[in-house]
Amino acid sequence: MSTDKPVIIYGASGYTGRLVAEFLREFNLPFIAAGRNAKKITEAIETVPGIDTISYDVVEVEHTVEALTELFTGAQVVCNTVGPFASFGDVVVQAALAAGVHYLDTTGEQNWTLHARDTYSRKFADAGLLLAPSTSYMHTVSDIASNIVLEHEGIDSLDILCLFSGTPTFASTQSIFTILAADHYYLEQDKLVQWPANSVSKVQLPGQHEVYTALPWGGTALPVWFQDDPRVANTRALSGVFDQQLMEGVAQMARHFEENIKPLPKDEQDKALQEQASGVQGGMPPRENRRIHRTLDSVYGRGPNKLVHCVIHGNATYLQTGAIQAYAARQLIVSGSRKYGFASACAAFGHREILGMLQGFGFVGDPIVTGHVG
Repeated sequence: MSTDKPVIIYGASGYTGRLVAEFLREFNLPFIAAGRNAKKITEAIETVPGIDTISYDVVEVEHTVEALTELFTGAQVVCNTVGPFASFGDVVVQAALAAGVHYLDTTGEQNWTLHARDTYSRKFADAGLLLAPSTSYMHTVSDIASNIVLEHEGIDSLDILCLFSGTPTFASTQSIFTILAADHYYLEQDKLVQWPANSVSKVQLPGQHEVYTALPWGGTALPVWFQDDPRVANTRALSGVFDQQLMEGVAQMARHFEENIKPLPKDEQDKALQEQASGVQGGMPPRENRRIHRTLDSVYGRGPNKLVHCVIHGNATYLQTGAIQAYAARQLIVSGSRKYGFASACAAFGHREILGMLQGFGFVGDPIVTGHVG
């Protein structure tokens, strides 16, 4: 088929997919809602408030390069929400490249981000297309704070912390368990260095008395994004949720993986991880409440004789992801990207511009910048 709809949501029956649809409606962008089950997609999209005011189609499609290439042909952007991306992403990226459409996804998997960069960046750049994994709350708001810090000269090291409240979706939980089996990296003197197994940190949050638990969370996309940035030599990123009982559970699962699952053959590893993930989150979490589901992104920027600290307080991680995906799609359709091939959302569209959009929707406050900022 050849569509006249500029945006494809792939995985539209899921929690995140319907939020992308909600914000495509806000930006007045017609779309195709696609996935493996048309009935589930229709039921999901019909719950989006005001969806009858935007033109959209529902399409059932097989997860093959051939079927997706046919579906994507004529569109301009695909918003991929089907994870774990390390398991399902290659097919979608290959179809996007074959159809000549920009690719966005919502991954939190560093191993997938590295694979996408190393395998497809040059091909997308040569085609004049954007390849932007992790166009989502994680890790875009931390990237915004990092780039605000880097507006000050003399910074070469980034110490990043992202904490949020809320219940992971089923797909997010699957991804969390998938990245347990992957190597995780931070950036040290321009090179990716592997985190030690079972790394757990205690962190002090700006503006709060309590000490929290945080993890490398698969390494995050941030060290990958900054590896080729001439301003930055070192990047470490930690993440977590405010629910400390849940965080302790994740840390225990990481230890359990290293001790009991990692020695198994890969097919048995995959089966064990899927069983664990299904036991943790088997259904659809409730819609976020902005008064309750809060976010905190904190970045310390260091140089030989300078320290700059940026904190961004916000709310509703998944709603932010829907807004960031839709905004990125709009920018690609209206004005294109500042960079083609592999890039973060901030590199493609501007960190101040994305910040302004999130503030316009009431998702984040003004960044708090302190330290040696002269």
